[in-house]
Amino acid sequence: MTESTDIKRKKLRIRAWRRGFKEADLILGRYADANLDTMRDDEVVLFEQLLEQEDQDIYGWIIGREPVPEAFRNSVMTALQAFKVEDDAQYGDGPRI
Repeated sequence: MTESTDIKRKKLRIRAWRRGFKEADLILGRYADANLDTMRDDEVVLFEQLLEQEDQDIYGWIIGREPVPEAFRNSVMTALQAFKVEDDAQYGDGPRI
């Protein structure tokens, strides 16, 4: 039995907010809050694959400090690099409630 897309999105949202590296929490968590519910299924899979990577690597790719590996040059990474974290800053350092 496969888990429903709804449950998967909820789990990914939690994983995005609980990275252990504050900068990654804020970027990935806020991005998940803003986009996860409207992502296509293939984008959800790409986001899940990205969350399996090390925080420092993901953060370096997003801010452009490190080149993005070919496997992660996709629509999700492009959206993350363009995402404006401060637009969602009214929610502070945690998920929207």
